[in-house]
Amino acid sequence: MIAEKQLFDPERALEERTAEVDTRVSSAWEQHLALTIGDSAALLAVGGYGRRQLFPYSDVDLLLLVAGEKSASANKESISRFLQVLWDAGLRVSHSVRTPGECSELHDQNIELNVSLLDQRFLAGDRTIYGVLLEKLPRFIHSQRDGLVRHLALKARERQAQYGGTFYHLEPNIKEAPGGLRDLQLVAWISQIVNTTASTLAPAERAPELADARRLLFALRGYLHHHAKRDSNVLTFDAQEWVAEQTGVGEPGDLMRDYFRNARAVDRSTMRALEMQEARTSSLFAQFRDWRSRLSNADFTVVRERVYFRSPQQLEAEPDLLLRLLEFVARHGIRLSLEAEQRIENRLPVIREHFSGSRPIWPALRKMLLLPHASTALRSAYETGVLRAIFPEMEDIDCLVIRDFYHRYTVDEHTLVAIQTFTQLRQSKGTGATTFAGLASELEQPALLVYALLFHDVGKGSPDEGHVDASLRIADGAMERIQMPDADRETVRFLIRSHLEMSATMNSRDMFDPATAQYLAHKTGTVEALKYLTLLTYADISAVNPTAMSAWRAEQLWQLYLLVYNELTRELETERIASADAIEASDVFLEGFPTRYLRTHSRADIERHKLLEQDSRARKVGVEIEKTGAAYRLTLVTGDRPFLFASVAGTLSSFGLNILKAEAFANRHGTVLDTSD
Repeated sequence: MIAEKQLFDPERALEERTAEVDTRVSSAWEQHLALTIGDSAALLAVGGYGRRQLFPYSDVDLLLLVAGEKSASANKESISRFLQVLWDAGLRVSHSVRTPGECSELHDQNIELNVSLLDQRFLAGDRTIYGVLLEKLPRFIHSQRDGLVRHLALKARERQAQYGGTFYHLEPNIKEAPGGLRDLQLVAWISQIVNTTASTLAPAERAPELADARRLLFALRGYLHHHAKRDSNVLTFDAQEWVAEQTGVGEPGDLMRDYFRNARAVDRSTMRALEMQEARTSSLFAQFRDWRSRLSNADFTVVRERVYFRSPQQLEAEPDLLLRLLEFVARHGIRLSLEAEQRIENRLPVIREHFSGSRPIWPALRKMLLLPHASTALRSAYETGVLRAIFPEMEDIDCLVIRDFYHRYTVDEHTLVAIQTFTQLRQSKGTGATTFAGLASELEQPALLVYALLFHDVGKGSPDEGHVDASLRIADGAMERIQMPDADRETVRFLIRSHLEMSATMNSRDMFDPATAQYLAHKTGTVEALKYLTLLTYADISAVNPTAMSAWRAEQLWQLYLLVYNELTRELETERIASADAIEASDVFLEGFPTRYLRTHSRADIERHKLLEQDSRARKVGVEIEKTGAAYRLTLVTGDRPFLFASVAGTLSSFGLNILKAEAFANRHGTVLDTSD
């Protein structure tokens, strides 16, 4: 960790810098203001300067507290000379002139002024007027605490939205982005506001669980200032290399992993503080919260819009309870409580051991992945470590940085954003729904696409191996362990193996060249596979950065889908099995089938169909019915005749059955193979 290897103590450096500036400010005060306004005004340090957290090139925030506007106007020239001296000394001064009364008013358009007073510190001047402020300030903070917290929360949400609500940026702003210094201070401000009484201003407290994060962020900002020789807060790729070299960390990727893991702790603490206070100050939210509490069941209870274990000790004896918890979150979109998160984190070694062996958990995972808030459940599982306990294969991409000027996020965040993009597509309805949303509604097993997205880039954690090949190998091991059916595994393998095909085609080939559509048609094989791959490509590109899936890019992808779709449907008529040699077996049954039949059916399927065809010779029809998941599959081989499919559909309907999908092939001899689910 950088906190262990850095070349200086960041907090000591801040103290020394603050003391140096205190000396300069006090000297300038004595020279230019002590004799003119010193007996009727006080000079205060506010903001970061007031907290004694003054970085090398930070602004020096000053508040001149005066009895009235006339006093300030009368000494305007002296104040200007005072500020000019500080600027000439190389200090970036930011100042305001206020009366104690103005400091005790809520400024809707300048909430920063009110908040900065939480960190005020006396520097020089009249202590009597400062005492007036100290008397008014606690009453003001106490009476306006709901408004102050509400404004803080609003500003924080707006600021976080500018960064997509995530801290996993490859070149993060360590001050303003989620999980940065601003959020670290926000937690302290909220605690200070809430705990202030009418007579006493609560002291600033530091969350002990964020001590490592505070030390790291302070050190990084100090290094950035020294590197840029100005107030710089963006940890660019160049800066990452320089800081890694200065601290002896080694690889910039190791430095960034340390940063992201600490930023994650700050972000989670900030979200909990914001949500708790927003819930406390909103009566509408309280009514909604009370309604949501009715969602509680035998395993979980909902209190204040958070999920709790009803019997926490149950987790000790039944780790599979976590699968039901993820399903609950995916169904209702309610996040975990702090207590639930802590209980899970305390049991991670046992949970990891429980899921390390082969277990039939795919049905439970599949059910969860189909629900509307699956991305919320997966993110909660990832943040608490549950997802990495179930799939330890993901540990290698935790906060993994791949240096790429096109990508915005770490590999794990890219994965979660891609899944979120797809789940949002599935929820899109009405006239505003996109063509891709309509395509998503046609998928037979959307859970397989989510699972493929979860593993499509996991191989990037194995740099000595091509990431697609590594992802396939890693996904195979995970699918074996959760006992996913073979047919589902083939779909996942296809998606991981081909997940770069469509984006590469758009980047490097002429889409309107017939050879391009033919190439992708043979790669995908079926219309259903094409739909899966198109949607995976849409989600994958969208998760590269917020602007990657532009309107032009989306139209380009849709055009490519239509071109390959048309090619696949044309193939059904033009590309036929000319002889049984195509499968290295002598069987006239297959002659005349579309070549797609060979790409969509395994050798075992073909052998079963041949046996059914032999039955049909003696009995006029060969029939097989098998259970596949929640449905049944009917396979029928018989001679072709008018209204055959209508007769089959009518028979199934008479038993109260619905047809989910169907396909039919006819050979050159008038024999039909029909499959219906």
